[in-house]
Amino acid sequence: MTLEEYDAWYDTPRGRWIGEREWALVDQALAVQAADSVLDVGCGTGWFTRQAQTRARQVVGLDIDGDALALARRRSAELAGIARDAEARFVLGDAVRLPFADRSFDKVMSITALCFVPAWPQALAEIVRVCRNRFAIGLLNRHSWLHRRKGRGGGVGAYAGAHWHTATEVNAALRRLALPHCRIRYAIFDPSGSPAARALEALVPASCPLGGFMLVAGRRA
Repeated sequence: MTLEEYDAWYDTPRGRWIGEREWALVDQALAVQAADSVLDVGCGTGWFTRQAQTRARQVVGLDIDGDALALARRRSAELAGIARDAEARFVLGDAVRLPFADRSFDKVMSITALCFVPAWPQALAEIVRVCRNRFAIGLLNRHSWLHRRKGRGGGVGAYAGAHWHTATEVNAALRRLALPHCRIRYAIFDPSGSPAARALEALVPASCPLGGFMLVAGRRA
């Protein structure tokens, strides 16, 4: 799958549904305001960065892949031209060594990027370090139907090589960072996107630990 194909997947009915469900959790957790500065760590082609761009006037996307950043930059400029939102800024960088000072951003997010970072606890610590207020980190949940379909045996397609997290290991990492205000919520209980899957999504509470998408949300003390 090319970068263009990956980004275009979010324009398909299933891709848009999944993206919007995940963004709904992120948006609720961050409560982005127009005056906020937002950092998206591991932004890839920038789909979630663009969602933040419609809310905040200062948005930065960071990724280690220069080609993905180039596409993210183009798509962001198109959004700014159509919706008259501020154009996001994109930075080449490593999630485990963020090139920003402590407490540089009001809100920090990272959506299914740390699943591909072997030293993800260090990246988590970096996200907390540069965050001034709230953070939201989307991970892949090992205890989910999505893992059974896409994650076993090393993963397939876009999930190849991904680490699938458990709440136990995430909570252990959060305790090491002494973060007292964190919670975990879930989405995408049936990733098929069928009418039945959408009905199920509306019925199952976000606290149910079986969703393929696990969102770790917290704030600085």
